[in-house]
Amino acid sequence: MPSVYSAPMILITGGAGFIGSNLQAVLAQRGLETVVADTLGSDGKWRNLAKHPPARVVHPDELDAFLASHPPIEMVFHLGAVSETTAIDGDHTWATNVELSRRLWEWCGSRGVRMVYASSAATYGNGAEGFDDDNDPAALERLRPLNLYGWTKHAFDLLVTRSLLTRRERPPQWAGLKFFNVYGPNEYHKGKMISVVKVKHDEVATGGPARLFKSDQAGLADGAQARDFIWVGDVVDVMIWLMETPAASGLFNLGTGRARTYLDLAHAVSDAAGQPRKVEFIEMPASLRGQYQSFTQAPMDRLRTAGYTGQFTPLEEGIRRYVQGYLATSDLFV
Repeated sequence: MPSVYSAPMILITGGAGFIGSNLQAVLAQRGLETVVADTLGSDGKWRNLAKHPPARVVHPDELDAFLASHPPIEMVFHLGAVSETTAIDGDHTWATNVELSRRLWEWCGSRGVRMVYASSAATYGNGAEGFDDDNDPAALERLRPLNLYGWTKHAFDLLVTRSLLTRRERPPQWAGLKFFNVYGPNEYHKGKMISVVKVKHDEVATGGPARLFKSDQAGLADGAQARDFIWVGDVVDVMIWLMETPAASGLFNLGTGRARTYLDLAHAVSDAAGQPRKVEFIEMPASLRGQYQSFTQAPMDRLRTAGYTGQFTPLEEGIRRYVQGYLATSDLFV
């Protein structure tokens, strides 16, 4: 059956979510026609798209039927996922993070459509095997994610790398992005998975202390746990660069390349909010012990080798933009 559509479009799964809506904003500003596959629900998630609505919003349950209608999609940004690190429904998480991703991969491969998908730094587990974004199956098989979310993201990375070795059809360009700790506007619907920057801002904005977990590792001081925190605008810049650089394919880390401590973050939030630096250390919940990454840092060599030359926003500057440009204003959304 011929397509009922005409102009080429870009599909963003999870396009009403945090990273997806920031990407949608930039694509809309460039005058590109987009289709968002996501649920809007009843908790105000539509506000993430209010300033830059897409041409269509497709419910995820209708995505297969939409793709079967032969839309002229020129690129897929697959960002939709079960992203809770505390997820426990294995069947639902596998169906969403692996099976849906596999169907999109095969659809893109069969139609010659480029595909960028969201992986995660959670695939690295406790970091014992390092944070090298090597897409060789043998290297990937050594990783041991700590939770269901990380495991399903890891499973799809493995599926992709194995299919590259055994199957002829593949997207003409593909990139898996191992997102590290992303923060910025439009994340307000994420509940307990909201960034620590937003959580700490809400604590210090009213004059209270920033509350940080005590260390659960011998020899590691309280507040010295460190992560690679990345401003959402930098993440979008990399995705736009991939769209404009069809020759770049691979599995890539996406962080800043520099780990910063939670104490650094708490102080930066306090400074941006104009509040004194006050920190209170609290016990780590039992549910996180043994599953908590105390250090993450993204080696960025492979993305640089692929040709990306953009600079990443320092933590203090990114937090200042977020707090003073959004959280401290009456308009929280991009």
